Amino acid sequence: MNTNSEHYGPRDTAESADEQQITLRGPAQLADALPYLMGYFPSDSVVMVALHGDRGRFGGRLRLGIPKSPQEWAPLAGHLAESLVANSERRSGRPDGIVLFLCQDPAEGESGRQVMERLRAFAQRLRVACGTLDVPVLEALCISGGRFWSYCCPDARCCPPEGTGLALPGTSVMAAAAAYAGIQVRGTLREMEDRLTPHPSDPDSRRAQVRALDATGGAVVPRILGETGRAEVAGETLDLARVLMKRLGQAPPPRGSWAAADRSDDALISDEEAATVIVGLQDRDTRDHAAAWMEGPEAAPALRLWRALARRCVSPYDTYAAPPLALAGWVAWSGGDEPEARAALGLALRADAEYVFAQLLHQACNEGLDPERLRACLRRNRSSRTGRTTTAAATAAARRALKEAGKPQVRSARAAGRGGKPVRAVRQGGAAGRPRGPRGAARPGHPAVPAGARRRETPLRARRGARSGR
Repeated sequence: MNTNSEHYGPRDTAESADEQQITLRGPAQLADALPYLMGYFPSDSVVMVALHGDRGRFGGRLRLGIPKSPQEWAPLAGHLAESLVANSERRSGRPDGIVLFLCQDPAEGESGRQVMERLRAFAQRLRVACGTLDVPVLEALCISGGRFWSYCCPDARCCPPEGTGLALPGTSVMAAAAAYAGIQVRGTLREMEDRLTPHPSDPDSRRAQVRALDATGGAVVPRILGETGRAEVAGETLDLARVLMKRLGQAPPPRGSWAAADRSDDALISDEEAATVIVGLQDRDTRDHAAAWMEGPEAAPALRLWRALARRCVSPYDTYAAPPLALAGWVAWSGGDEPEARAALGLALRADAEYVFAQLLHQACNEGLDPERLRACLRRNRSSRTGRTTTAAATAAARRALKEAGKPQVRSARAAGRGGKPVRAVRQGGAAGRPRGPRGAARPGHPAVPAGARRRETPLRARRGARSGR
């Protein structure tokens, strides 16, 4: 289950009297408006939107991946309802109603109507959970296979059993208003995630990347854990990253297709070069320095590089993707692209649920904080002598900003899977600062830890001779 939910605050909606206001009438216009509310089409997701006032003004929004197991639906429904209502109360007051969307494409051999029927129990649990909080679900829609169904409307004249087709792209009322306002839809969530995850390429290419990561990990990790080798590895990693960024910057990607652009970037980076930077970024200090490439002419090639490296983290090196994904999310958020930032940070937490840098950025982005506060902190902490910077100060700034805004401190991403009950806070300096190895195996250069052994939080440099935890 993906427990890394996304919250969208009221600042994302048209609330100012000077802004254009649009009235949506009926399930059809609500279904057509969803991609414009989110900035992309949220495939395989449950989306909940708070409504305020007699006219149903849109407020905060929440998105989460739909759990595959129906056994998870009941506790998750309560957690999502409580989370949306609590966040809405902190932002703009208790909501007067909620609109619910369940979006999932049919599996092979399945129809959209079968998807709707399969998810009906989940929709009902969400409606009951919201009703328990005295916030009614005014509409609940299932969107699947280019059609939508209402779980609330019993009138077959407007909501027939076979579903209703979605409006053609660009023809709805919301599409016209979005075009007028300059709002663009980024495609589907799955398409954004595809840019950040390994592609199912041919087995030979995957094996070549695994061999490169094996060789680089075996050679580099012992040096990182040494007394003097850590700084040398950091310098080598950052120098190579700069070379790759320059190479990408000198090769503009082809226009018209993000897939073609990504293939072009992949072809410019060898397996060995990718492995060297990926393994080097497992060191927190090295990642901290790379985080400074978040603005100006460095930002675009850095984002392309972090995407390309995340795509090279093939199984069994899935967890190695957390640093480049977190960096991609940071650069995207810093540049104002919140949809890609949320997608990248959500994937980073999927790769490593206790990666503190990604946790804090994900929460700060969800809470609508201004990334300039973190950028300014990074700029202040650069040293004119060494050019080094530290995101430890930036993450501390994020904690302070969240505290000043009255938000709870970030907690383990597993909390949502436990009915929302508080769990221990993850300490900075643990998971974010240690190199990782293949999932389910001993990390490079370290013996495996016996099952049930306690995960330690000591910094990397103090962990010589022991397996580095996640």
